[in-house]
Amino acid sequence: MDKLAKNSTVPRSPIVCIMGHIDHGKSTLLDYIRKTNIVDSEAGGITQRISAYEVVHKTPEGKEKKITFLDTPGHEAFSAMRLSGTSVADIAVLVVSAEDGVKKQTLEAWKAITDSGIPYIVAINKIDKPDANVEKTKNSLVENGIYIEGYGGTVPYVLISAKKGTGVSELMDMILLVAELAELKGDPKKPAEGTVLEAHLDKQKGITSVLVIKDGTLKGGMFVVSGEAMSTTRMMENFLGKKIAQASFSSPIRIIGFDKLPDVGKPFKSFETKSEAEEYVEIEKEKNRKAETLAPKKSEMKTEETEENTNEVVVRVMIKAAVAGAIDAMEHEIAKIKSDAVKIKIIGSSIGSVTENDVKLASGRNPAIILGFDVGIDASAKGLAERLGVGIQTFDIIYKISEWLADEVKKRTPKMFVDETTAVVKVLKVFSSMKDKHIIGGRVEKGTVFVGEDAKIMRRETEVGRGKIRNLQQGKSDTGEVREGVEFGCQFQSDIVPAPGDKLEVFKTMEK
Repeated sequence: MDKLAKNSTVPRSPIVCIMGHIDHGKSTLLDYIRKTNIVDSEAGGITQRISAYEVVHKTPEGKEKKITFLDTPGHEAFSAMRLSGTSVADIAVLVVSAEDGVKKQTLEAWKAITDSGIPYIVAINKIDKPDANVEKTKNSLVENGIYIEGYGGTVPYVLISAKKGTGVSELMDMILLVAELAELKGDPKKPAEGTVLEAHLDKQKGITSVLVIKDGTLKGGMFVVSGEAMSTTRMMENFLGKKIAQASFSSPIRIIGFDKLPDVGKPFKSFETKSEAEEYVEIEKEKNRKAETLAPKKSEMKTEETEENTNEVVVRVMIKAAVAGAIDAMEHEIAKIKSDAVKIKIIGSSIGSVTENDVKLASGRNPAIILGFDVGIDASAKGLAERLGVGIQTFDIIYKISEWLADEVKKRTPKMFVDETTAVVKVLKVFSSMKDKHIIGGRVEKGTVFVGEDAKIMRRETEVGRGKIRNLQQGKSDTGEVREGVEFGCQFQSDIVPAPGDKLEVFKTMEK
């Protein structure tokens, strides 16, 4: 049996993810590859963007070979999706700008790639730019531990201009060469298995998911299971949105008809019969039940609510997104905001537009803010939100969420007032006192004293009272200020009579 299984494996095309800094040209590279390797008639048929697509590349020998590219968002907030991308990908392309060299996000992407253990290629992009410095960029890579060929390492690199297409064909050749060395194999006779790349709720079609097949073949009439979610393959489309009867390894496909939302980044399996699929679902449910049983109950857990300071300000947040993977991205963005005085609490998350029910759940004594990414707001939800005082903010750029929320947290942070000492006066003599007005002589030991300033009366390091400097005299003439080292007289208004030897600490109250 093992021998038969071994003999039925055949070479398969590579699955590639492109990673790197947000501004270094990943999207431009993917767009160029898509436009130049998918014929116009087919590209025109793409009515809905999905997170993976297949291209056909002609090698220098004239052979046509397929490559699957994962089109996952590149911003650092999508780290969970990127990490799942590197787990499903066979090869990674790390894009680095020839203008900027290695940046923080470059290193984060590189770490995700190396942690996954897959081979990778460095694409030095923007070589057409006036400020491009290829040698400096290569040295920047080496300085950060990315040892490319010819610079003490074995990592292949290609010089490209994603905008003009320079070197992109060579990059595709390199991808195929690395794939050949990796000896990627698949067994077309097996039921398909792979990874969930995308999942969302379509109002017309129901739950839709994008999968990439890593091994085996998926045919019409089979059943797909990911976790506790199950679907038939009656409605199966390729990345162009065309209905297909079957698909095999390395192909991205869309399945319509899951009974619940599968988790993005999780594996899927397929089965010939419904009974086999249902049996697998029951096994998954049992695993989850055991995990819940072993987990500590809420009453046994020391939650932050039970331990939190009663004076702490809590900003409640509900998050909505168009696809499941973006939920992780939003949580990642929100987690970036740190505050000692304000706590952000996510009260719920779901996919789809903002509805009346979301607004009801967000309302209460401390209404939550509903944050949406790439979603609409139902008309009825808008009106209800206004009546119940629930704020709704939607975004189409992921990192704008943390920027907006950081400003909101700042607004809600309780104001702190701190006394900052600006000058110190030593009381030399008290000439007279009448009720709360005292004529004193003193010397400025530190700083500059101005008329109208407040001061603390300090007696042997202890504050005994406070007052205000009503006027200043220097050499029997009125003055607006007295500088350090100068003796002066003044009228000091305070309920407490200063004594010779006391110090007046002049201060300003600052908001922090």
